[in-house]
Amino acid sequence: MNKQSFFQLSQEAVMRLAENFETPLLVLSIEQIEKNYLFLKKHLPGVKIHYAMKANPDLRILERLSELDSCFDVASDGEIRTLSELGIDGSRLIYANPIKTAAGLKACGDAGVSRMTFDSETEIAKIAKECPGATVLLRLRIDNAKAHVDLNKKFGAPREKALALLTAAQAAGLDVAGIAFHVGSQTVVADPYLEALDIVRQIFEDAKKTTSLQLRVVDIGGGFPIPAPGVHFNLATMLGQIKARLDEDFPDTEIWAEPGRYMCGTAVNLITSVIGVNERNGQVWYFLDDGIYGSFSGVIFDQWDFKLISFKHTEKRHQATFAGPSCDSLDIMFRGKLTEPLEVGDLLLVPICGAYTSASATTFNGFKKAQIVIWEEVREQLGLSLALAKAV
Repeated sequence: MNKQSFFQLSQEAVMRLAENFETPLLVLSIEQIEKNYLFLKKHLPGVKIHYAMKANPDLRILERLSELDSCFDVASDGEIRTLSELGIDGSRLIYANPIKTAAGLKACGDAGVSRMTFDSETEIAKIAKECPGATVLLRLRIDNAKAHVDLNKKFGAPREKALALLTAAQAAGLDVAGIAFHVGSQTVVADPYLEALDIVRQIFEDAKKTTSLQLRVVDIGGGFPIPAPGVHFNLATMLGQIKARLDEDFPDTEIWAEPGRYMCGTAVNLITSVIGVNERNGQVWYFLDDGIYGSFSGVIFDQWDFKLISFKHTEKRHQATFAGPSCDSLDIMFRGKLTEPLEVGDLLLVPICGAYTSASATTFNGFKKAQIVIWEEVREQLGLSLALAKAV
């Protein structure tokens, strides 16, 4: 089985980092970001990778991916302007939000972004007015009930409207380039991608037979999985199956992808401290110095089950409730989570904490967001050994 490593701090590193920095602390490995990008380039050769920066817009991530010649998936004027300020040319961006704001379209004009998606007639009119001649892809709805987060509940045109929308965009003077889809987050097998590609191939064939459209681009979106409790997959095999279908059905077509979670999820660890212990209704409660309004925002917004590592070696474990530091009673991350007995001051390591965590954290109730440090920098400063290299 092909295995892929991910970044996880050792107990020694956790202790030393907590001694030198306040908790909560997020530790970002730029080397892991690079490994993830190169893994995709190896297994999807020829595919233009567009990092979906909404998953984690840390500037250090954006800068490294820019150096690696990555492209970017943006969804707002803020994201467009951030990349423009980093000197990243607009030709490397796709405005992949099917519903665009006036500010977003203006930012496209200012930054030279001419590639974008749409899924409705109203969007065609907006794009044609503000960005005449823009290169557009129709976002197609793909049903995948098994997806961790099903993006198709909000976006995507139905198959039966595809040709009509494509020809309407052409009539509006837009450069109609192809089809985009997203099968949904944490897709662990190739089947949904293959089923989507079957539909896209039919649309390409119908367009060639019945219209003057010259479709030339397929955007397969993101959704590539990362390790999670109870989740099993072989990503190399899965990507190999997708690539084989692309080679067979779209040999002369430009292929794009928009990974977000995969690129950054495994590159960040959180170190958090136990700040309170109590008992309610027969269950122990542990209060942490980070919570739902901070780095654990993904519990609500991303339905993510984070792993908590205490480094305690005991067979005695119990179910407990874990809550954050704010005064909001909704600030509860886990109920009935199995854990070793903990005490005030104990440290917990939360690996695989890079996607949809700090990106959606807030300063609610006056609590600061967790500081982010770069592992490759602090490792040298503190004389720490390499982090553990876990594999899946």
